[in-house]
Amino acid sequence: MDDRTPSQHGSTEGPGGIGRRKFVTGALAAAGAATVAGAIGPDRTASAAATRRAAPGRRVAVFGGGMGGLTVAHELAERGFQVTVYERKAWGGKCRSMPVPGTGSGGRQDLPAEHGFRFFPGFYQNLPDTMKRIPLPGGGTAYDNFVAGEEVAAFYNGRKYTLPAAGSIIGTLSPDSILAFLRTAFGVFTTVPADEVAFFLQKMIAFVASGPQRRLRQWENMSFAEFVRVEGKSRAYREMLVDMFTSTLVAAKPDKANAHTMGLMAEAWVYSTLGLGGYEEPDRLLNAPTNEALIDPWIAHLRSLGVRFVGDAALTRLSVAGGRISGAQVTGAGGTTAVEADHYVLAVPVERAVPLLNDDILAIDPGLRSLRNLAVDWMNGIMIYLRRPLHLAEGHVAYAGQPWALTSINQAQFWKKNFGTTYGDGEVNDCLSIDISAWDRPGILYGKPARDCTHEQIFNEVVAQLRRAIPFGSLRLTDANIHSYFIDPAITGNGTPQVANDEPLLINSPGSWYHRPEAATRVPNLYLASDYVKAGINLATMEGANEAGRKAANAVLEASGVGGTPAKLVDLWQPEVFNGIFANDDARFAAGQPNVFDIWDPHRP
Repeated sequence: MDDRTPSQHGSTEGPGGIGRRKFVTGALAAAGAATVAGAIGPDRTASAAATRRAAPGRRVAVFGGGMGGLTVAHELAERGFQVTVYERKAWGGKCRSMPVPGTGSGGRQDLPAEHGFRFFPGFYQNLPDTMKRIPLPGGGTAYDNFVAGEEVAAFYNGRKYTLPAAGSIIGTLSPDSILAFLRTAFGVFTTVPADEVAFFLQKMIAFVASGPQRRLRQWENMSFAEFVRVEGKSRAYREMLVDMFTSTLVAAKPDKANAHTMGLMAEAWVYSTLGLGGYEEPDRLLNAPTNEALIDPWIAHLRSLGVRFVGDAALTRLSVAGGRISGAQVTGAGGTTAVEADHYVLAVPVERAVPLLNDDILAIDPGLRSLRNLAVDWMNGIMIYLRRPLHLAEGHVAYAGQPWALTSINQAQFWKKNFGTTYGDGEVNDCLSIDISAWDRPGILYGKPARDCTHEQIFNEVVAQLRRAIPFGSLRLTDANIHSYFIDPAITGNGTPQVANDEPLLINSPGSWYHRPEAATRVPNLYLASDYVKAGINLATMEGANEAGRKAANAVLEASGVGGTPAKLVDLWQPEVFNGIFANDDARFAAGQPNVFDIWDPHRP
């Protein structure tokens, strides 16, 4: 087992590039959260490039056409492997966008929808590298479709909190200088008692100054709520600094998300905000629906590299013979088909991977049983289509204190095409794309959690919670301005005991790092390429799935004996000047002592 914390694997380049930059909070849902209904249909015909005879050991079957599966296909196709990707539902997986059927007229496209809004923090590095290698039809690459948000706002009890330029680190980079910067930035949260803001920030600095052993052996094993000591604090502290932070960033409750993951994301956000580590703008989006900006051109490029795509093909069995995978079977509307390859890549979510790991596979790699200990939760979207744009913020918005942990983005302001003339019936000019991160908390209208509500009740609850949070919300988000809404169809059976979520999200619960596998398994020709694979970002995101796909490609490359340059892996940046601080904290941890910056420690006598 690799006992290094993910944040310690990466580059040791110096801090350079510190300047006065726009401050943008990173407490918003990352996460690549995703969807249901693809624009690209089944393709059971190999292209001319794919029909060439593959060299021995180069046939690769990838099961899952989401971020991880497309990434491993990309890396291997570039290296001359014959790759076939099988997908049960739609290309792009949770990352895709989808049309709302029957909503386009007059030559316009159907209204766009998604599983959850797209968010590409500046500390994503592997996925942007892939996007730079996806050509666009008119020139340029998918990377050119990034656009930066100018601000992030939090609405709380009828008041807007905007986090604009708030200064930079002055002088030597150190935990104290970062703390001074954060005090300036978080000073806008005037409803939280000053001493509690200081306490929260001091805990963040204790994490930043923690060595790899403390991160992985102490912070990994406790919840974020325990880490920031929610008990005994004010309601504003819990709602503004703790609940909003965890619910929006990782779609989890503070008592479920581990402190290791939460601290790592806060740390990366700070470095991105300050322009350190080569990171880009903290808050980035796409300038079009995800399929238009990323998935469709990616699929087209992979086809040009010879990748074959087989849709409506759910993996139903992996067979074992002679200590390795001997074949697989996929099932769709047309029946069951046998799949033969030299290498088999499992790129499906954890809840679908576990049933496929049969006793024969587990006999060879018993460690894969630990996948059963990983937890998933719901984080799904609702789109509210507006007749007139609603100017909430020039970036992502969080609605603190609302029971369903809502976050949103007004998409039209970032898209290169005019919304009203491109999509819908000519009346819609904006899409308020909203993530619901807490599906198990009672709402304010019906007293029921979202998972127990009908579609109409979910819509009514979301509107009511937005109006309660936004200043003069009932005037700005008026009934007259709402054209229609669309709820992620991954949620089925709403309002009945049979309610289900076809696409939940992996949650980094305490201790989950120890249950996550590497991309290469002990089965010689079986590999994993999904967001539950151990990755430097340590969070279920598009970036984590992309890194997992790169790791799987490298494992295939090594096992095949072909040689060549492996796929590049870039980990989260750590300042070289902190190496002494990390070493000192590792020594303190080994001696049973708390971090020197930690003003409260649950293990302190």
